Amino acid sequence: MSITTVGIIGAGTMGNGIAQACAVSGINVVMVDISDAAVQKGLATVSGSLDRLIKKEKITQADKDAALARIKTSTSYDDLKAAQLVIEAATENYELKLKILKQVDGIVAPDVIIASNTSSISITKLAAATSRADKFIGMHFFNPVPMMALVEIIRGLQTSDATHDAVKAMALALGKSPITVKNAPGFVVNRILVPMINEAFFVLAEGLATPEDIDAGMKLGCNQPIGPLALADMVGLDVCLAVMDVYLAEFGDSKYRACPLLREMVAAGRLGRKTGSGVYQY
Repeated sequence: MSITTVGIIGAGTMGNGIAQACAVSGINVVMVDISDAAVQKGLATVSGSLDRLIKKEKITQADKDAALARIKTSTSYDDLKAAQLVIEAATENYELKLKILKQVDGIVAPDVIIASNTSSISITKLAAATSRADKFIGMHFFNPVPMMALVEIIRGLQTSDATHDAVKAMALALGKSPITVKNAPGFVVNRILVPMINEAFFVLAEGLATPEDIDAGMKLGCNQPIGPLALADMVGLDVCLAVMDVYLAEFGDSKYRACPLLREMVAAGRLGRKTGSGVYQY
């Protein structure tokens, strides 16, 4: 199956990033959100991002114009009928995703593949809510999408080989490096990453080292571009805590117990960069 047009639901950070990656690679995009203001904001973000690439001489003005011309914006799901693949990139909320997916499932043709950009919700569970569980898959892009090479392609229990192969080929066409993952809480990257962040909070709580030295140790010793505590501040301490709580509930294994210090900081409203204060002050 050849994918020439991709529908994207959500024009926020992830949605507009996916739209940019598709458009730059020569794929037509229909980007849908609830209001014209939301889609225009998403389009403006893409335009600004492409301007930065022009400054760095990665693309030309003509490349930018061509990419923007491939992005159609809309507030109607009916416009998704032109797509062979629809990617849902709405907020990480199960009920919201369920509502969107049911609507889309009823509008697009039966052979259209539907993907979710979820970072934590069960693909098997989302697929079961549609009439095309074999044509449902996870496509977890990483932020910022235009820069990050990784895409986790998550197979639900019902996902067919043909669906997987078509989506993998599409990810490669975007210049991405996809990895195939079975459905499980946190998939691969976040399953390893968030407990590592949680462990850094235990190290901090035990007073083994300062936040600066913990982060320096992981940057210099493990070649990580950013230390785990600074990363937690960037992601949001509330998000890290929520993910750990999901792992504990889903796996029932005490190794996923959130660090009490992390819980305490979230209770204090110190959520990281977005509140101006987390492990560090901003």
